[in-house]
Amino acid sequence: MSTALTQLSLVQTIHQTYSENLPMPASSRLPSSQETSTATTLADRVTQTLGEQIRRGEFPPESRLPSENALTERFQVSRTVIREAISRLKSEGMVGSRRGSGTVVLAPDNAAPFRLKVEVGEARDAIETVLRVIELRRGVEGEMAALAAQRASASEHREITDALAAIDQAVAAGRDGVAEDFAFHSVISVAAHNPLYTSLLQYLSQFLQAAIRVARINEARRDDFSQQVRQEHAAIAAAIAAGDPAEARAAALQHMENSAQRIEAADREFWASEGGKAVQHLRRTKGL
Repeated sequence: MSTALTQLSLVQTIHQTYSENLPMPASSRLPSSQETSTATTLADRVTQTLGEQIRRGEFPPESRLPSENALTERFQVSRTVIREAISRLKSEGMVGSRRGSGTVVLAPDNAAPFRLKVEVGEARDAIETVLRVIELRRGVEGEMAALAAQRASASEHREITDALAAIDQAVAAGRDGVAEDFAFHSVISVAAHNPLYTSLLQYLSQFLQAAIRVARINEARRDDFSQQVRQEHAAIAAAIAAGDPAEARAAALQHMENSAQRIEAADREFWASEGGKAVQHLRRTKGL
């Protein structure tokens, strides 16, 4: 099969996935407070505990942290929570990845963390937090998608399509789809074949997932918003599958621009909802 035919087949698969025959997501159902906050709260706890153990010397510099499976058993949480906690410790410069050694504790003099800090006031000024994160994402997502359109392998095209479908499956099952939404963008970062994009996205994950949660809860309140997001994701995936870097970049930038506009359209009811509370939690726990 020629490359052109393969790309055409992938584009057709993506559009078929998002055809009118696909059941509509359960967008009218807002995730409960427990659903939107439990994973973040657990990650907070695991991050704090591991950080304290490292500072006390229970895990000395250059030692390996227990495996992901071992930490899952120790804290009785999911692998997703453990990965989020490790990502946060990496962003603090406390641990790092070593090929063949897994996650190791860094010496204090090697810890030079890069932090994001956005000053915001009270009440609705919190909207600026999310808008600034979206603004930061704009350039990253645009170039990432363009590179993926140039470099993605056949298996990575399939992974992007699968990640796209997973978002709908999560929402149809009554979940908020935040992890799946972030996973979709993460798969694209891998397909860009520049590990720096993947590393940057991993560092930003704690900020991006909170912003995605806010955006998705806001979007779930209106069917037109939900459908716009689905179409925007599909457009990014289709452009990557077609091998069109300019179109992939434009689709990703449009998605970011539209995300900001949807957040700006949020009313007082939204800021009293779980989305608004998520912003406040983001500000308290991430220094934003």
